[in-house]
Amino acid sequence: MKEKQNTSKWGASLRAAFPYTIPIFAGYWFLGLTYGILMNVSGFSFVWPMVMAAVIYSGSVEFVAVKVLLSSFHPLQAFVMAFMIGARHLFYGITMLDRFKHKGWKKPLLIYFMSDETFSVNYTAKIPKDVDEGWFMLWITLLDFLYWLTGATLGGIFGNLITFSTKGLDFVMTAMFVVIFVEQWLKDSSHVSAILGIVLSVISLLLFGSDHFVIPAMMLMLLVLLTLRPRLAKAADKESDVMSDHRDSKTHLSERKEDQA
Repeated sequence: MKEKQNTSKWGASLRAAFPYTIPIFAGYWFLGLTYGILMNVSGFSFVWPMVMAAVIYSGSVEFVAVKVLLSSFHPLQAFVMAFMIGARHLFYGITMLDRFKHKGWKKPLLIYFMSDETFSVNYTAKIPKDVDEGWFMLWITLLDFLYWLTGATLGGIFGNLITFSTKGLDFVMTAMFVVIFVEQWLKDSSHVSAILGIVLSVISLLLFGSDHFVIPAMMLMLLVLLTLRPRLAKAADKESDVMSDHRDSKTHLSERKEDQA
């Protein structure tokens, strides 16, 4: 009886979770295939992108790792760069602390396999009342991970079949960051963090030059954003309250119109 209940739980959760992951599937497969192809044309076996996709599972870090592997070995620089690029997950993790409570054996998996898009869906999705939250979040997490892993692996396997010039393929990483930046700019009404990022990057570029400005820029961004975090959080809360009041007033007005009709 218990087994049937568990099966129905994860089955219902899978059916509810899968539609949320379809857009992520399209993005992850394209980027994963591109990453696998880039690794292949850079001289690496498909095993490399497959293992790196499974262990690192951070698209931007994996693209950076291609150049790191092809250049002279600087372990400290590689560590700092990977840490700074992935530092945003610290904030994701803090945000999800309450959501991951009491999730039992699912909790380590939810933490390890969390990505930007997975966090976004798990944090904002309206989970149906008859669907188990833990299973829903786990399916979102595992499906997104599988999309990235299979895309990177297939790109690594079939990359040698590419007959056109792959020169400039690594520009996909730059394009990915630009798309993420534009998407965040359009989604957020406050552009303080985005403007700070641009200004601090320009300052670091002028001070350290084009070959060495990335790590100082990221360290400055992290330091400034951590310092301003309380103010930014207060501003975000005020904005959220205003938006909530606006939605409530619209709902109330709509109900009054329906009553009058």
